[in-house]
Amino acid sequence: MFRSFALPFVVVATICTSCSSSNPEASSVPDPASSAESALDALTPAQRAGQRIIYSYPGFTPPKALFDRIRAGEAAGVHFWSANVESPEQIRAVIAELVKAQKESPIHLPLLFITDQEGGAVRGLPGEPVISAKKIGESPDAARLAWKAGHDAAENLDGVGMNVNLAPVLDVFREPGNFIDKPERSYSQDPNVVRLLASRFIVANQRVGIASSVKHFPGLGSARVDQNTDEAPVTLDVPLSTLRRVDEAPYTGAIAAGVKLVMPSWATYPSLDPNRPAGLSPLVMRDELRGRLGFKGVTISETMIAGALNPFGNVGQRSVLAAKAGLDLILCSFGDVSQGDEAREALANALQNGELDKADFNTAVRRITALRYGLSR
Repeated sequence: MFRSFALPFVVVATICTSCSSSNPEASSVPDPASSAESALDALTPAQRAGQRIIYSYPGFTPPKALFDRIRAGEAAGVHFWSANVESPEQIRAVIAELVKAQKESPIHLPLLFITDQEGGAVRGLPGEPVISAKKIGESPDAARLAWKAGHDAAENLDGVGMNVNLAPVLDVFREPGNFIDKPERSYSQDPNVVRLLASRFIVANQRVGIASSVKHFPGLGSARVDQNTDEAPVTLDVPLSTLRRVDEAPYTGAIAAGVKLVMPSWATYPSLDPNRPAGLSPLVMRDELRGRLGFKGVTISETMIAGALNPFGNVGQRSVLAAKAGLDLILCSFGDVSQGDEAREALANALQNGELDKADFNTAVRRITALRYGLSR
């Protein structure tokens, strides 16, 4: 038996810490911050860890195990990719069934239904935006097209019930035909152009009600065509001054535009941290992204089965390292439910044995809760 728990209270309690009341009995009201912690403590370890896990599955039909995790309140959402989508009608019906399962969950929040609708070659759903980022950047009408791409992507996702878009790409490509330019995923070699066009995409996307996630912080624009973090470890030895002046520049615009999520890369940047990929590095996630750039939203990992993470243990071990580094959502994409379970169990165990700090863990859950609550319709 699972305890029913309206998790949006965590958000309300947190944002009301400075509220006053004319109620003469207000002094007897529990401290909101303490109440928020108590509300989180009411969750089982599996439920609390599950608030940080994005599941995936192979094929067109979600397995029973995924529905079980959702009904138990042990999942934050689902990532879909093209192999899950037979047609818009099919994936709309799948999402409706997942929503139905969520209504039976003790966690009273919408699930995060996520795909990569960048445009061009990278689209989880058929249809708009068909134009690539590079084609937008080369157009004399680039600003309008970037806005249209963001709007059309959001309308497409909204039409089937999804609510998070892992786009746009903020990478500033260096050499024509390199890793990020070859599939036309970068707007430009000019960071100012990328900043402008990505911000247009983000605002248009989020005005429809779809949360946007920019990627791949601090930037994959210098990666050679053969440097793919999905396949193997990648080191990008970019001077810190260049990294901040070129690669990170578009993130200042995205943050100013109100972007909801940021996805770090799995490449290693020696000028920031020579020992760990960006998404596993507190120096990158906490000091650079949140400290220097001031990002206050949700961070989400790339897939936890990437080849770049091979030196860092199994999925569970990687997930704990990611949480320590400051990643909020653990994206178990392009796999099956067992990978999400492994990540969830590892986080729960690390929280119980003190390997993960409880206050830090709860802060991450509250950020995710605020995101999910904000996507309520």
